[in-house]
Amino acid sequence: MRIALDPGSRDGPARIQRLDHDGAPLGSPETLGPLARVADLERDNAPRWVVARARTYRRLLAAGVQVARAHDVELVEGLLVGAAGRFGDPHGLAAAVDRLHGRTPEPDRPDADDGPPALFETAAATDELADLVAVHATQQQALAAATPGMRLLAAAESAGMLVAEEMTCHGLPWRADVHDRLLTDLLGPRPVLGGRPPKVQALADEVVAAFGGRPLNPDSPAEVMRAFARVGHELQTTRSWELRQIEHPAVEPLLAYKELARLHSAHGWSWLRSWVDGGRFRPEYVVGGVVSGRWATRGGGALQIPRALRPAVRADPGWRLVAADAAQLEPRVLAALSGDHALAPGEDDLYSALSVREFGGDRATAKLALLSAMYGQTSGGAGALLATLRKRFPAAMAYVEDAAKAGEEGRLVRSHLGRTCPPARPGHEQPAAARARGRFTRNFVVQATAAEWALVLLAELRLSLRAAGSPAQLVFFQHDEVLLHVPAEAAEETAAAVRAAANTAGRRLFGAAPVQFPMHPRIVESYDER
Repeated sequence: MRIALDPGSRDGPARIQRLDHDGAPLGSPETLGPLARVADLERDNAPRWVVARARTYRRLLAAGVQVARAHDVELVEGLLVGAAGRFGDPHGLAAAVDRLHGRTPEPDRPDADDGPPALFETAAATDELADLVAVHATQQQALAAATPGMRLLAAAESAGMLVAEEMTCHGLPWRADVHDRLLTDLLGPRPVLGGRPPKVQALADEVVAAFGGRPLNPDSPAEVMRAFARVGHELQTTRSWELRQIEHPAVEPLLAYKELARLHSAHGWSWLRSWVDGGRFRPEYVVGGVVSGRWATRGGGALQIPRALRPAVRADPGWRLVAADAAQLEPRVLAALSGDHALAPGEDDLYSALSVREFGGDRATAKLALLSAMYGQTSGGAGALLATLRKRFPAAMAYVEDAAKAGEEGRLVRSHLGRTCPPARPGHEQPAAARARGRFTRNFVVQATAAEWALVLLAELRLSLRAAGSPAQLVFFQHDEVLLHVPAEAAEETAAAVRAAANTAGRRLFGAAPVQFPMHPRIVESYDER
């Protein structure tokens, strides 16, 4: 059974509509009353909940209710709109209703949950539950006619929404005192009246001294470039890789300054005060926030936690962290996609295995070769490495090169399950633009499929933990890495669940393909432990 849920307004009660599998209504809409009653329906019916957007589940979690399965209309609409070649079209409930009635969606139309209801009242008031039921029915029709892969992707994307909202609700364990101590060690004491911390200021002074004492703001790329030009070094940018090519006494302190200044601005004391509360960091995750299907976050920089601050991520007393990431996920995905299974044999370290077979035991060269194949790098020594891969793994190389050709010609490419890349922009036929799009589509088919594997991993892991009644909490996810917070006595069984979910995700996507997707969880007290 499916149940469409309208959580109600600030003053109105929640309502539901029971649906059959195709989305057709079963009976009349029902007034639910308090959202906490969803728990009774979940227990008695185990339905798939049809919701308009992630905020609906956020409200359920605030009411103390978790559900097992959902269909997120907003996320699924985005997948279907993209699959129809209209990537970038509005895809919220309002836009879907407009399309349903033959109207052109309004790109900037506000969502009714974004402000006081009076701001968005129209002459013809809408019934969100009825709209939700109608849009879901059209989506079910589209999914019935779609590939099995697209149906799996829709389910996995919706499951990702549940995981994302639960992770925000649980929060990532974060020791503010440890964070403060780390900042003090790295930057010096916290400035009382703002400004640069002592160690950052000392590095800024070193940069100025290296240029003869002439005033210089190291945060200003224009000033830094002019300073180097005065001493005979013309720079195109102030990026670290370009600075490292210069021999000048200002380079070393400037690179150190940039690193510490970035830490101070992005994850310093102001960040700590804004984002950590009650021993938890609660970012807002955006499922499918990147065109490849990877996640993003709104504020907080959760997907860019500096290694220097990972010691602050610590389990509660009596609890442990179970951390795991997939080994060389994208090359393994390429092997499974292309059917060139020799590219990813059973070894845990694919790069080392490849280096022994093809590159004289040089792991770094093997890694460079595979990354060049997926990202389209041909400069330097990459060209010769790619020639070796073409000879040894022709199917894998042909797969990404066909995707690159499609991109250069302005065609669409899709992931394994059916996520569609953005269409070509005007002027894409120009040689430089065509090559750039080819590099993008070459990687899209691999990276988007890797994101799908990770989505299925999350869905399988979450459901297996629920079925076992496990107290483990998923608290962090980044591309191919998961972090769970779990009572110490349940850590080993949680680690086993992670390994099992990784194996299941591979089978869900690629069937009986012999490519393995190993994950080796580690049970630690602090995120920085290896």
